[in-house]
Amino acid sequence: MILKERIDRNKVPGHVAVIMDGNGRWANLMGKPRVFGHQSGVQSVREVVEAAGEIGVEYLTLYAFSTENWKRPAFEVNALMTLLVQTIRQEVNELVKKQVQLRSIGDISKLPSKSRKALKEGIAATAHNTGLKVVLALNYSAKWDMVQAAANLAREAASGKIDPESIDEHSFRSHLSTAQMPDVELMIRTSGEQRISNFLLWELAYAELFFSPKFWPEFRKQDFFEAILDFQGRERRFGKTGQQLKSMKIG
Repeated sequence: MILKERIDRNKVPGHVAVIMDGNGRWANLMGKPRVFGHQSGVQSVREVVEAAGEIGVEYLTLYAFSTENWKRPAFEVNALMTLLVQTIRQEVNELVKKQVQLRSIGDISKLPSKSRKALKEGIAATAHNTGLKVVLALNYSAKWDMVQAAANLAREAASGKIDPESIDEHSFRSHLSTAQMPDVELMIRTSGEQRISNFLLWELAYAELFFSPKFWPEFRKQDFFEAILDFQGRERRFGKTGQQLKSMKIG
């Protein structure tokens, strides 16, 4: 039986987040420049988007460019921004065909104008699609997101719009860039690294973590399905005991 057929469609995580790691190292092992790794990783994005859509994932957030990535060599950063424009324009018709809705999180005001334009065009073209929501985290930092949420709450409190004593997890969550999305249930990171790397820190609070040894350009549908099956084999307790969960199911 192929992996997809073993997946319980009633227990598919509603929100999967992916740290697409290892493009540069994979390219180096292949004797190619790092940019080749990023270009090759586009096929992995296609496959994961297709896989997520096929099994009914609602949200798929891809860590495409972090705020820390600006520290990379200028040539690589420019190549990544060019690749972003090319990929969105090449894939938008397929996204529309498959009813995939494109979204983004992060401070996109810092992106080059061509990248912002292509991103906004892709978001507008897919806005009415009703299937999988693919969220690109671009110039994104979880710490940045939480700081801007806190700053916005502080401004509202200072202006008298809200009572500081009323601030709770719900009000804080509503000011994050992910406010309209469910929390992450499964986070996948490729390349064997086992870090969260400033990605969706609030939203990952109760997520299951899956670390694949494969570099991102090697990651395919079957690898994604393997991660989903691993997720479905885990007991998610949310602070309760295993016995409590069993009692709830029986009751």
